[in-house]
Amino acid sequence: MISGFYGFSQMDCILGVGGRDNETITKVFELTEEQQENLKNWSAELKVRNEILNDRAKFLMKKNEESSPEVLLTVSKQYSAIMDSMKQNIRLIDKRLLTSFSRIQYERYIKLCNQLTLRPIHINRSVDEN
Repeated sequence: MISGFYGFSQMDCILGVGGRDNETITKVFELTEEQQENLKNWSAELKVRNEILNDRAKFLMKKNEESSPEVLLTVSKQYSAIMDSMKQNIRLIDKRLLTSFSRIQYERYIKLCNQLTLRPIHINRSVDEN
């Protein structure tokens, strides 16, 4: 259920909001009705955001199908920037959901990440955690 993208030294522990795991997220974290509605809405938002970026990436590749190696090097950097933006969108939406988690839900997330040796997405908690 939880997957990751390569970070600096360890993979991020992402939930995968917007993917095929929304039902699993709902069950594992026992989401409230409000959280489920947010999950649905944020999944739709992520889909729109990343479809736009995906279309840009496809256009970039099609436009440069027969380009010289020098141009392809520049294109690869542009393509990489688009992919990075998609990853940032995923992390942003996951962070939104994590912010809505109760202390118990968030602790469950941290525990799962630690078991998978993935880097959790930390959120600011307004509650004193001492």
